Amino acid sequence: MENNYDVVVIGAGPGGYVAAIRAAQLGKKTAIIDKQWLGGVCLNVGCIPSKSLLKNADVAHTLRERGKELGFSFENLTLDFGVAVKRSRQVSNRLVKGIDFLMKKNKIDVHMGTAKLTAKDTVKVVAALKDADAKDGAESILVAKNIIVATGASAMVPPAWKVDGEKIVTYLEAITQEKLPKSVVIIGSGAIGVEFATVWNSYGVDVTIVEMLPRIVPMEDEEVSAELTKALKKRKIEMLTGHKVEAVEATKAGVKVTVSAGDEEKIIEAEQALVAIGFRPNSANIGLKEVGVQINEHGFIEIDERMATNIPGIWAIGDVTGKLMLAHVGSAMGIVAAEHIAGHETVELNYEMMPRATYCQPQVASFGITEAQAIERGHQIKVSKFNFQANGKALGLGEYAGWVKLIVDEKYGEILGAHMIGPEVTELLPELTLAQMMELTPAEIARNVHAHPTLSEVIMEAAHVAEGMPIHM
Repeated sequence: MENNYDVVVIGAGPGGYVAAIRAAQLGKKTAIIDKQWLGGVCLNVGCIPSKSLLKNADVAHTLRERGKELGFSFENLTLDFGVAVKRSRQVSNRLVKGIDFLMKKNKIDVHMGTAKLTAKDTVKVVAALKDADAKDGAESILVAKNIIVATGASAMVPPAWKVDGEKIVTYLEAITQEKLPKSVVIIGSGAIGVEFATVWNSYGVDVTIVEMLPRIVPMEDEEVSAELTKALKKRKIEMLTGHKVEAVEATKAGVKVTVSAGDEEKIIEAEQALVAIGFRPNSANIGLKEVGVQINEHGFIEIDERMATNIPGIWAIGDVTGKLMLAHVGSAMGIVAAEHIAGHETVELNYEMMPRATYCQPQVASFGITEAQAIERGHQIKVSKFNFQANGKALGLGEYAGWVKLIVDEKYGEILGAHMIGPEVTELLPELTLAQMMELTPAEIARNVHAHPTLSEVIMEAAHVAEGMPIHM
């Protein structure tokens, strides 16, 4: 069977399906291919189900740890983690069905199977899932004027660490398991590491985080790392920073993780180990090299500002490019790629100014450069900070650890970055990223009237601080 398209998208994650929708909206005959899921990792086993688990975890933590403070008690509190996982699957499935509806609505042909480029304008699809249109193993050929590669990334695991899905796991097994480990070693303190630490600790699991770098969430501002360390210690989560993992072995009882710091070595034993040290691109075995697409030494596809590869008609977006491995960045890249293909007016993305969100407790949110990076680059800066402790809404919630920090160019008032830790700070990012994109200054943010009482007032107060006229400090 041969099909001719204007655009074929390989990969149906947040980058791929959004690119397909935008291409279809712009009048292009479009098809999308995925070997497993509509919605990709994010909707099925990543961002979405993890947020559902985090909500259950928040309630569990409140019931277990804050009952006295909030004025309620239980004689026999029972927490069923299996129910939390089932709810997370329901949330995920609902959104995946929504993506299927959007494909139909936009008249996008969906091919479930494994894709491989056989020429710069041709993709062979081997059906991997039984559906109404194809049997397992059936082949179809899609010919396209444009091919968008959106194949994402997979968990990085050293070959010596044998992931068995039970004792040694990645996020994939961890997010679907219905049984809680009694104890766990989390290797890596990025977003996945600290989010799972939050979930498991909320249910009473003994959690140890091992991080090779000197501080947790090492890509964030140093003060954010320090504040989060303080919060996680309060929750009795052990953190071994500056420790390298030498070995991870399954034992009869669970796992044995050997770590070292300098000349000292120690062994941590637990029921389970979660490997969360990063991701590698899914760029192999899909025919890219054979058709001449340029791939760097780390396996990421090289692209320009249009999302175009070195081969005309082949484009790449999302995690497989390594620009910034976040779902919303992949979606933004998908829209830009589709608009370039259609000759439509579009924008150039600034990856440094993209919002970054981590949903541990307290939440972490940021964009732009850190204070240290600003100084290193020679900027003359003003740093303003306002604590949630002085915010009425945060006090009412009983969640007032953390602050909002703005990095501002002293001469022009340009917002160079923002770094936040505290209640629901992931929801506070858009005001700041919009302000930066529209070249607004803290003076204009401070003049914008914020509803009271809201958490967003902390942004307004930080802006007042940047202008040298704080109101509530």
